[in-house]
Amino acid sequence: MLKKDIPRIIGTYSSGKKEALLFVTAGIHGNEPSGIIALQNVFDELSKSKPEMKGTLVGVSGNKKALNKGVRFIDEDLNRTWTQKNIKEQVTDTHEKKEMFEIIKVLKEYPASEFNKRYFLDCHTTSSDSLPYASVQDVHDNDRWAHRFPTYIIRGFSDIVDGTTDGYMSRQGLTGFVLEAGQHDDPNSVIYHEGTIWIALQEACGLDLETLSTFPKSVTFLQKQKAYQKTFEIEYRHGLDDDDTFKMEPGYKNFQPIEKGELLAHQNGNPVKSDWDAYIFMPLYQKQGNDGFFVVKEV
Repeated sequence: MLKKDIPRIIGTYSSGKKEALLFVTAGIHGNEPSGIIALQNVFDELSKSKPEMKGTLVGVSGNKKALNKGVRFIDEDLNRTWTQKNIKEQVTDTHEKKEMFEIIKVLKEYPASEFNKRYFLDCHTTSSDSLPYASVQDVHDNDRWAHRFPTYIIRGFSDIVDGTTDGYMSRQGLTGFVLEAGQHDDPNSVIYHEGTIWIALQEACGLDLETLSTFPKSVTFLQKQKAYQKTFEIEYRHGLDDDDTFKMEPGYKNFQPIEKGELLAHQNGNPVKSDWDAYIFMPLYQKQGNDGFFVVKEV
């Protein structure tokens, strides 16, 4: 259950060895509380078990005000504000940009000079039904790191969409990815987020999961996805303007096959048909958002 009055710092944990940093953001969109709940669960267990590990976990809320209101955002999408221009010019003309700089301030408290390596995980959910997947910007060792987790992998989202949180983290030299854990209200999304955090602590900080009060069921649950692990790359983004009317055809799920000529949606009253024999990705089933859908192909 989501605790009320969500703070900026969900929690921190270290057993005194600073070798690695795992910086986890959750709730970048206020209608996606799954990662916040997962972090709360992880910190509750760490506080109880007090295990040894070679690193520091920091859990940070994203759009704090939107989370506390239960809305996606206040003025604009926080996952589009992290542009080099906004950050260089210190632009604070919206609520989301102000929250962005608060998160940046927290990250600066854990500089690269104090750790052998810094990792990030950005926790999200989707408006459509979906298996969990890692969205990876294909820079540094992000892709190799993501393949240590048992989920679908999508390359290239932050290479074609400017201003994302993970794009900023990668520019700062952190290694990581976005974990889209499933549909917003699916209770399994919390389990997938929690399992990913535990595996990240194991892989990045050397945490022995057997030293916890009980081995996390979320890890066992997540590991079952290993059989489905595939890697995809984005072929096309169907972008929307703010004044567009857009409605997906019902029933689409992430990674569902689509055929050339298939009716996918209606935009401003006109049909939108597929130009590809491929897979659909992130079909828009909510009122807010400027990404109608993506088309991906298996690598």
